[in-house]
Amino acid sequence: MRIFDPHIHMTSRTTDDYQAMYAAGVRAVVEPSFWLGQPRTSPASFFDYFDALLGWEPFRAAQYGIAHHCTLALNPKEAGDPRCLPVLDELPRYLLKDGVVAVGEIGYDSMTPAEDNALATQLRLAAEHGLPAMVHTPHRDKLTGLRRTIDVVRESSLDPGLVLLDHLNETTVKEAKESGSWLGFSIYPDTKMDEDRMVAVLKEYGTEQVLVNSAADWGRSDPLKTRRTADAMLKAGFTEDDVDLVLWRNPVAFYGQSGRLVLDVARPETLHEGNSILRGGE
Repeated sequence: MRIFDPHIHMTSRTTDDYQAMYAAGVRAVVEPSFWLGQPRTSPASFFDYFDALLGWEPFRAAQYGIAHHCTLALNPKEAGDPRCLPVLDELPRYLLKDGVVAVGEIGYDSMTPAEDNALATQLRLAAEHGLPAMVHTPHRDKLTGLRRTIDVVRESSLDPGLVLLDHLNETTVKEAKESGSWLGFSIYPDTKMDEDRMVAVLKEYGTEQVLVNSAADWGRSDPLKTRRTADAMLKAGFTEDDVDLVLWRNPVAFYGQSGRLVLDVARPETLHEGNSILRGGE
């Protein structure tokens, strides 16, 4: 079984997680930029973080046989902080980088006018750079947030087929599907969706343009939820081809629209005195 986790925050995970993910069948991940758990106080912290997602994290993933790509953006939770807004001016130079396969996470947290502006601006940047957009639907008042998101996407120049509406659930999937965008579902131990609910959604709405992710981060989450969903699908009567479509071919198709997806990864050969992480050297 091959698995592509299209939304996981590996910066917050350990190398043991990489090892367990590989053993479970994960061969590729996309890491969206998001907040640090506390407010950033300057744009410079974003740029160091972006650099890490473009350099350090792909190297760390490659040691475990996993291809790593990222999406970059001013995230919804910090889009209303005036200290962070200069990130929007600097973002275009990062969107030119090879490892960036979408603009994201963008979208809504509290549905403020500042978030409206950040979302519209970054949808425009995605269109200008020929990139897809990963959109975070809010955790509170989700259906209202989804409808507002769809309206902003329709007002933008970005085709809905280049938009992934993420963190969906049973209350939002129908309207999200009708919008023509791709559908993203986060599988969590306690919140968001779980494996059985995901299987029920797949039975009702089908497997086309559906992406399943773990969205694993610093909180209570599980980087193996993609594999657990695959197993639940098989147990419920879905075929291996169905599983491959949802857990591999769909994320490849969505992010492949960037023209930057590279799924062959070579493990680093040179280590420092047996260490798992290179230190120093050229």
